[in-house]
Amino acid sequence: MDEKRELLRHTLATVAYRAARALEGAPDHFAGFSSAGRMPVEILAHMGDLFDWALSAAIGQEHWQVTQPRAWAEEQQRFFSSLRSLDSFLASDGPLRAPVEQLFQGPVADALAHVGQLAMLRRMSGSPTRGENFYVADIQAGQVDADQPKAAKPFKTH
Repeated sequence: MDEKRELLRHTLATVAYRAARALEGAPDHFAGFSSAGRMPVEILAHMGDLFDWALSAAIGQEHWQVTQPRAWAEEQQRFFSSLRSLDSFLASDGPLRAPVEQLFQGPVADALAHVGQLAMLRRMSGSPTRGENFYVADIQAGQVDADQPKAAKPFKTH
């Protein structure tokens, strides 16, 4: 497989891993936390839109669509499903009709920034996530679902 395509798949797995960490254990009220701009459910809907757009560009039929946020659990499922669809295409022999660099610098990098927003909003909403050493995390290309390996080296809490 093309090395760039494989690195992009690893990046998608990284997004999935970090997003799962930002979302796991979030209290029900977190989805509607509104003290810092867009609510988490709106951010997550946007992240699903980003990966739908990336897939449309990858197959040569680029299309952007803004989706109205759904219920929190449904939006989480949609996000990981959109991520899985893009990863499945990248894992296939299908011709890639968008440059890997542009897929990374646009939708993928944007999603990484939004994962950071979700983690920050968790702290602001009173339910912080537990930090970990992502360098040693068990992240593998193709591992893009919500179910992720346990943290290899979580940071100690005070």
